Amino acid sequence: MTAPYILYGSPLSPFQRKVEAVMALKGLAYDCEEVSVMAMPDWYKEISPLGRIPSLRVREIAEDGAAGTITDSSAICGYLEKCQPDPAVYPADPFDYGRALWLEEYADTGMAIAGGLGLFRPIIFNLFQRKEPDLDTARKTWNEKLPPLWDYLEGELDGADHFIGDTISIADIAVACQIAQTDMLAGLPDKSRWPALVAHYQAMREHDCFQRNNAGCAKIVAKLVPDKFDLSA
Repeated sequence: MTAPYILYGSPLSPFQRKVEAVMALKGLAYDCEEVSVMAMPDWYKEISPLGRIPSLRVREIAEDGAAGTITDSSAICGYLEKCQPDPAVYPADPFDYGRALWLEEYADTGMAIAGGLGLFRPIIFNLFQRKEPDLDTARKTWNEKLPPLWDYLEGELDGADHFIGDTISIADIAVACQIAQTDMLAGLPDKSRWPALVAHYQAMREHDCFQRNNAGCAKIVAKLVPDKFDLSA
């Protein structure tokens, strides 16, 4: 049976991971179609003029072209929440809703720039191109740029299981998606310094909503990175 949605992108993208988690939580069926950010095809550039992944196609609207597509993970997740409001991933309380949006943005911008551009890409993109990984850049990111971000999140959790309330929200999903990006290559933050954050991530990683993406990432990374890199100073 044809799924109602197509998700264009790559399982390695933390933003696709976020959308996949939301779709899984809501029980939405979807197909995946690979799009490489390193060699983006012209047909995809028409869908995503900013060159971002993922994009979502709603098949009942259009089967091809830009029609029926939404680009940007936050826009996609907002659309999915409207289509399938239960279970909710955005809090109902106005203040909590605003906090959830902030933490999603914190992850999608602050964590993505530091961990994605500063650690994931210098390693994985180089490996894809059969180059030596840029471990100097990755090590500087791991030891200098990521710890302040983790400090903030540790304080926001304050020992709780979730960032907002007692159920999974977009805040939990977005943060876990970005930590997964560096975990694939370098492992977890120091549990003695960030105990709540590490426990939160480990619980999220094992949640059913991440399993399809986990499997897709593991299959790709295993071919390139047999062992995680030690980036300690």
